[in-house]
Amino acid sequence: MGGDTGEDVNTTKGHERSEGGENARMRSRNRLTSFRYAFAGLAYVLRTQRNMWIHVLIAAGVVALGLWLGLSLVEWALLVLTIALVFTAETANTIVETTIDLITQEHHPLAGIAKDVAAGAVLLSAIAAVVIGLLILGPRLWERLAPLVRIG
Repeated sequence: MGGDTGEDVNTTKGHERSEGGENARMRSRNRLTSFRYAFAGLAYVLRTQRNMWIHVLIAAGVVALGLWLGLSLVEWALLVLTIALVFTAETANTIVETTIDLITQEHHPLAGIAKDVAAGAVLLSAIAAVVIGLLILGPRLWERLAPLVRIG
């Protein structure tokens, strides 16, 4: 990391690392700025990507269902990781799309392949999320709903 550029990976661009004083305040401000940029990036994805809103709405429904079903901590942990996986995949897809759009406006087969592969990663994560959701929520949901459905 940083080997080919000759850059020292233990220094921040333009700032030497030291303990205390002005440099500590600068690092604190830089961290705040980094968080601000990160939230701006998430806001961009939410503003521009319709599919992210679909994922957010489905996640909200899953969370509401999980609260109603009284999931265990382990089940919540699995659901949170699964939701984060889908959000991360959708965000990475946006990164790929915007980077390719920055590089070229012309149709190029490799650009199309990169975009398709990124979209495929989102699809894979969404399929995995559905399976995990069914495994966690399905049995409890069936227990709650089965008495309401009379067969025969």
